[in-house]
Amino acid sequence: MRYTITLAAASAAAAIAATAASVSAEVPEVVTDMPVVHSLVTQVMGDLGTPAVLLDQGADSHSFQLRPSQAAALSGADLLFWVGPEMTPWLDRAITGVGLRGEAISLLHAEGVTTRAYDDADPHDHGDGHGHDHGDGHGHDHAHGHDHDHGHDHGHDEAHGHEDHDHAHDGLDPHAWLDPENARVWLDVIAVELAEHDPENASVYQANAEAARAAIQEAEAQVAALLEPVGDTPIYVFHDAYGYFADHFGLNISGTVASGDAASPGAARLSALRDEAGQGAAVCIFPEAQHDPRQVELLAEGNDMRVGAPLDPEGSTLTYGPDLYTTLLLGLAQNIADCVTES
Repeated sequence: MRYTITLAAASAAAAIAATAASVSAEVPEVVTDMPVVHSLVTQVMGDLGTPAVLLDQGADSHSFQLRPSQAAALSGADLLFWVGPEMTPWLDRAITGVGLRGEAISLLHAEGVTTRAYDDADPHDHGDGHGHDHGDGHGHDHAHGHDHDHGHDHGHDEAHGHEDHDHAHDGLDPHAWLDPENARVWLDVIAVELAEHDPENASVYQANAEAARAAIQEAEAQVAALLEPVGDTPIYVFHDAYGYFADHFGLNISGTVASGDAASPGAARLSALRDEAGQGAAVCIFPEAQHDPRQVELLAEGNDMRVGAPLDPEGSTLTYGPDLYTTLLLGLAQNIADCVTES
């Protein structure tokens, strides 16, 4: 059975709130980095405005290059909502390069977001003194009227433990949206930031955020139901992007094909994985959107592992819009459950 979450509740709440609120204020010009963030911001803005999204459908979030029109949109934005430099180092450089006039809100570093390190079994909260709250509780990277050349080109790679091109898997795992609780925190941050820039419509943003939180909670329950028969069955995924999802829903990810977001597995790694697979280390192995499935298929050959449908942790292949986030969660769960429970 396929599940979908609609945003009818969000639309109804937005309509009620909009009736009571003035919409005469100028709605901020908003830009987002990725489809997941775009989905959340779109829900909070509702009928008041449409945020732009920089990442093209199907594009690689780690090595994207802005077109001139996108750079212009970024430069003129009042607000940029993005995951953070750990996910999109190209955008970190662009923020400085284009002279962003407004504020950049790094959602990964917002207060209340639970983060994890790669291969870390003990997630931690950014509100507990780890130094990621940028002073105001909302993960601000820039403030109005400030000189934007104040640190964005002097070492995010060193500060965050990653390299621009190979994204070796150490340091902070940026795929935090795969924990629905983090997405709910992000909705609140987005609503607060929009309200600060457009106070006359604050009640609309808040109502929309509440409706979106309810939709995510409904999807979360459906994901849990889909994954219940999966239990702790060991699975392989293409790369280490699913830690938040596995932690939240109790999945057992016993191995990854690639060691980094943009790294291709070497012969030695593939050989070791084939040996593990031959010993029944996992029931299913999953290719991933934007990556060549042949390596996954090769690992499954001659073993008892089944090859599942491709996973898309970033939503890059989905239809952009307000429903993308819940569709992403349900799609991951459906594909994993279909493979593991296949008779």
